[in-house]
Amino acid sequence: MLVTVIQMDIEWARPEQNFEYAQRLINQSPDSDLYLLPEMWSTGFATSPEGIADRTGSALSRMRQIAMNKHCAICGSVAVEENGFHNRTYFVKPDGTWSYYDKHHLFGYGGEDEHYRAGNHRTVVEYKGMRFLLVTCYDIRFPLWCRYNNDYDVILVTASWPSSRRKVWDILLQARALENQCYVVASNRIGSDPNCEYNGGSIVIDAKGHIITQCKNDTACTISAELSLESLQQFREKFRVLYDRDNIQGINYLL
Repeated sequence: MLVTVIQMDIEWARPEQNFEYAQRLINQSPDSDLYLLPEMWSTGFATSPEGIADRTGSALSRMRQIAMNKHCAICGSVAVEENGFHNRTYFVKPDGTWSYYDKHHLFGYGGEDEHYRAGNHRTVVEYKGMRFLLVTCYDIRFPLWCRYNNDYDVILVTASWPSSRRKVWDILLQARALENQCYVVASNRIGSDPNCEYNGGSIVIDAKGHIITQCKNDTACTISAELSLESLQQFREKFRVLYDRDNIQGINYLL
């Protein structure tokens, strides 16, 4: 499966401009099976979403349009107002159907938890034979939430992770890949918003923790990589780390 990660600057609270920008980057990249966008790609990371969050479904409509026109899947996070505010990651398939995940670990340090409602369920999407766990930014700090439970092959991370904590981003993504013996595909933005600066670090990592490809810092770009389910299954079966996991009592409440 060919996946493409979009690393882009995001204009603050200007969805139409961000729609057009994302579309250009996608059109300039190879035809892929799946495109991954950053967190809150249509508005920027709005911890105070009043007047900014999507109330009409326009971002989802644009994602569905891209998916159906390019016969691909597309994934990314959007600030949504629907019975409260949600940091919602959509995974849209080529036929226009979609699944979503509402971010579970809201970033209290930045005030996200004061405005958004946390999701309580993990979301795994199956597409073209591969299983994708949807994860949003801050979630990667919490290994129990990301823990492999015989249910996924790839962690998709959509993020607005600031450059001041970039080293943490790099380490955590490799750790999640290693401990779960899975691919990690992560999209982070560049540029700045009223609160932070971002330098990217969008990346694709294999189950051995090796970097397959990575975007240059501070550069709007796309990267693409082939993910092999067969190779992943062979590695998991040969190096059977996952068979030796601790059976933590109570983990099922998360899953």
